[in-house]
Amino acid sequence: MWCIQEITPEYRKRMYKILDLYKQPYNPLKPVLGLDEKPKQLLGEKRKAIPMKKGKTEKYDYEYIRNGNANIFMSVEPKGGKRHTQVTHQRTAKDFALYLKKLIIQKYAKAKKVRIVIDNLNTHKPKSLYENLAKKEAEKILKKVKFYYTPTHASWLNVAEIEIGIMDSQCTRKRIKDFELLQREVQAWEKRRNKERAKINWTFTKQKADQKLSKYYTE
Repeated sequence: MWCIQEITPEYRKRMYKILDLYKQPYNPLKPVLGLDEKPKQLLGEKRKAIPMKKGKTEKYDYEYIRNGNANIFMSVEPKGGKRHTQVTHQRTAKDFALYLKKLIIQKYAKAKKVRIVIDNLNTHKPKSLYENLAKKEAEKILKKVKFYYTPTHASWLNVAEIEIGIMDSQCTRKRIKDFELLQREVQAWEKRRNKERAKINWTFTKQKADQKLSKYYTE
């Protein structure tokens, strides 16, 4: 998180906008989301794993079979206790456009505006929707969305990274042999977390940022 050499005025401006956004009270009609992606290597076992026992974790052989790769889209509503995932074979501009379409049209149909914290990956742009969806459909989605882009090398500002870390520790860090199993595992994890209404308590404010990072400010 703190591998920072300097913080420019532009970096600081974007950081403040996101920190102010996280500070706002929960509004289901204008939800705040973090959106990110996680690559996942699919690995099969050459030998059967030793099952987990009381006081001991499941043990795997060091040898494995590579079965390709997958991608997991993650959006999380930190104050609403909701997250929505989707496992895809790739993370292309089309995959992003289709995921965002499902998120906005289905999951947030009742919202007036969906505010999304996201990084600057080249696929995370409005053009991805215009290039892969009908123009009217892309416009309808983008009219309901406002992107808040994290500064370069500041992915720590995205709450989706926290949720991905939790998913990894509870679900996806283990070896998963194929795409279908990964889908089932991630869907089951999402269902449980949403049933628990698990939230993220973001406590890093502008004031704390100034205390912690002011030595890196260029102005």
